[in-house]
Amino acid sequence: MQVSVLLQAKGATVVTVAPDATTAEVAATLTEHRIGAVVVSADGAHIDGVLSERDIVRALADRGAAALDEPASALMTADVFTCAPETTVEQLMALMTERRFRHVPVLVDGALAGMISIGDVVKDRISDLEHETQALHSYISNPY
Repeated sequence: MQVSVLLQAKGATVVTVAPDATTAEVAATLTEHRIGAVVVSADGAHIDGVLSERDIVRALADRGAAALDEPASALMTADVFTCAPETTVEQLMALMTERRFRHVPVLVDGALAGMISIGDVVKDRISDLEHETQALHSYISNPY
């Protein structure tokens, strides 16, 4: 299965914040949308970075409450790994596992087209396993 199928199921909406948004504002945005990461983008289409809950927690541990006044651009991960709609879910799982990412933006022609989280991947995998299990039970119950 391809990433495009996951995006069809969840939608292509991506929450973005401006690079100058404070970390406190980003935390409020994460809470409001019940998400674990945002794309930092000056124009809403091109990726400047990704800022996750983990990044905020690390900054708070290192610098204390003063980190909440810092801009998103100071805490974000600027070297962002992305995928394309044609990327397979298996390739994406390997990338997420190898690089320890929980959120991967999806790009089409260099522009932001969606965001896939590890939760999206796990949900899809569980669905596949449930269908497989049902098929096996049906086969065992009625092999002819």
